[in-house]
Amino acid sequence: MQHIPIRTNTSFSIRDLHAYMSGKDMVQSLHRHDFYYLLVLQKGGGTHTIDFTTYTISDHTIFLLRPGQVHAIHLHASSTGYLVQFNQSFDPSPLLLAAAQQNYYQVKNTLTYFDQIFEEFTHPKEKYEEVIKSLLHIFFIQLIRTQTITAANDQLTTLQQLIADNIKKYKQVTDYAALLHLSPYQLNAITKSSVGKTCSTLINDHIVLEAKRQLLATTNLVNEIAWQLGYEDVSYFIRFFKKHTGHTPESFRQNFK
Repeated sequence: MQHIPIRTNTSFSIRDLHAYMSGKDMVQSLHRHDFYYLLVLQKGGGTHTIDFTTYTISDHTIFLLRPGQVHAIHLHASSTGYLVQFNQSFDPSPLLLAAAQQNYYQVKNTLTYFDQIFEEFTHPKEKYEEVIKSLLHIFFIQLIRTQTITAANDQLTTLQQLIADNIKKYKQVTDYAALLHLSPYQLNAITKSSVGKTCSTLINDHIVLEAKRQLLATTNLVNEIAWQLGYEDVSYFIRFFKKHTGHTPESFRQNFK
């Protein structure tokens, strides 16, 4: 069974885009990371597709991706800014998960944070990691203040992570309510007030999203993808996917590509 191409990263890194791209466009096909990916642009052009939503890259654009999301990018060579990557063990801020609920931002006056982070990283002094984490924490505060979606509360953020980690095994609201020590009614109240959706809808949305990722980033057969998502009955999985997308898995794969 083929897996979506995964790029790995250790701890923390920051790159100056002008030097990193060496005068060439950055063109990357659909893949996923096992780390956080932060692209902070002062000047930019091109397109960036994240979990099948395509964004136009422009000046003062910021992209923040969570581990496991899939993306493809075409970034013009004239773009300037920084590419920051760090894994979950780096743990820069308790606000990271809330900020990362939104992938796309347009925020000015953030580059000074990253000029300082780049200086700390390339010329490390005592406690430089603490300085980097402090700067990132302030940056995440700025992002959350500009969010166009309702900022996720702690319980919702935890729920979304539980769904991502356990979707093959658990697909019922009662399962996640038990993991969070809540009643199904309480859990639905949290999701409805935060994102306007029931918990069941969030679970189904994640299943469909992961199925789309597998369909477009691998050549796996539909039955392999169904098994990977915890469905032994492939016919049921096909009906489920068509109900929520209007396409069979194979027609979705052909039409999107």
